Amino acid sequence: MPLRLLLPSLLAMVTACSSPAEVREKTGVTAQASRASAQATASASSAGRAQAVKEDNDLYSYEFSYPAQVGAHPELAAQLEEDASKAKAEMIAQATEGQADAKANGYSYHPHSYGAKWKVVADLPGYLSLSNEFYTFTGGAHGVYGLQGHVWDKANRRGFASEDLFTSPAALGSAMGETVCQALDREREKRRGEPVTRGDDFFGGCPGLDEATILVGSSNQRTFDRISVYFGPYVAGPYAEGAYELDFPLTAAMLEAVKPAYRAAFSAHK
Repeated sequence: MPLRLLLPSLLAMVTACSSPAEVREKTGVTAQASRASAQATASASSAGRAQAVKEDNDLYSYEFSYPAQVGAHPELAAQLEEDASKAKAEMIAQATEGQADAKANGYSYHPHSYGAKWKVVADLPGYLSLSNEFYTFTGGAHGVYGLQGHVWDKANRRGFASEDLFTSPAALGSAMGETVCQALDREREKRRGEPVTRGDDFFGGCPGLDEATILVGSSNQRTFDRISVYFGPYVAGPYAEGAYELDFPLTAAMLEAVKPAYRAAFSAHK
């Protein structure tokens, strides 16, 4: 399954004035490291080269990076670089049009931006699990940011969304039961300073895992035995609340939701 990056059509949902730097600071895209990524384990055999590119000018700002573990797999590195190059070209085209329109109509132009920061979640003998902290800004009220999960199959040299390790988001959600909703409500209560009443308002419900990003992690460096559930802005709360990332040990019930072809790469906590 090809890697999916944020498309401009999604940006149309966001409408003009925070700067790209403010977006990154307020949303925590660069400041808040994924908890799953913090548990990342590096392969001793990784011999790749990391990549880090940063450009900042009056028209746009652009950031793209990945760690050495990605560089150790040329096909994966090439795929990420190609996707980032396409996103950059599209951003520059939109930025050039926006700058010209601002000049023609006498209003301030705010440089557009795009960023993709790839991190290792788990480096196992057969798989490399990654997260991508991305953000975009196209001159609207604020930027768009989020998290992607990607898994590289080392033996078959192919990548796919981490959610594709499971039979379906619904099956995984069913296996987890109320665990996700309860954990989410506890986090929302901390941020809001009051209990969450299900269905009381627009952000009182419990989103399904089809609205989440799933990351697969490891605590033993051999198998996937943890997952993180990430709800982006507007999914579980208003933009001002930020994103929610919740970590869970893999259970026997959750293991049943893994596609048979990948179960050997997982282990459940007892």
